[in-house]
Amino acid sequence: MYRPNPTAEEPYPRLAPAMPRPVKWDLIENNYDMLVRYATAIRVGTASTEALLRRFTRNASHPVYQAMLELGRAQKTIFVCQYLRDRELQREINSGLNVVEGWNDVNDVIFFGKSGELSSNHRDQHELTIGSLHVLQAALVYINTLMIQDALAAPKWADALTGEDRRGLNPLFTMHMTPYGEVKLNMSHRLSLSASAPAEPTDGTDNDDQ
Repeated sequence: MYRPNPTAEEPYPRLAPAMPRPVKWDLIENNYDMLVRYATAIRVGTASTEALLRRFTRNASHPVYQAMLELGRAQKTIFVCQYLRDRELQREINSGLNVVEGWNDVNDVIFFGKSGELSSNHRDQHELTIGSLHVLQAALVYINTLMIQDALAAPKWADALTGEDRRGLNPLFTMHMTPYGEVKLNMSHRLSLSASAPAEPTDGTDNDDQ
């Protein structure tokens, strides 16, 4: 966190150790036009954030880059102040982080090869790997959602779950997965999610292999 200006009275003395210095507004003001130009270029797509950062990181002392950092410090301070005062914002962020952590945990199970690291430096290999991961993610969520729907269709769950219970349902679970070993697929049958409904062959033939 950063103080708004050097002469400001500290209304929260206990936060003083967390605010080492004031924001350098003069640095932002002197480079404001260039900040607007770069922000506009990113917004309209004439320049990428990656390209701009690569350009400035070669010269970290560039005044425009320093102004960007200073503006970021001011925005971060504003956000932290809002976060400390707003309990609803804290709950929202905590809920979002829990979802992200759950998603990452599932990815660790799916993307287990080579400890989940991208060992290749080739962009096409990266795209193929990440694309395959997205397909597996979508397939897992789809199957888990169908399984939850099939379970909840039973009459005994009609009045057993409250609205809070249903909002707590999450298709990001992997206890039924076996990521290691050999996986056999029978593409002539649809997956049977219900014990009472046997799988039907997709080609109209009778085949008991699963």
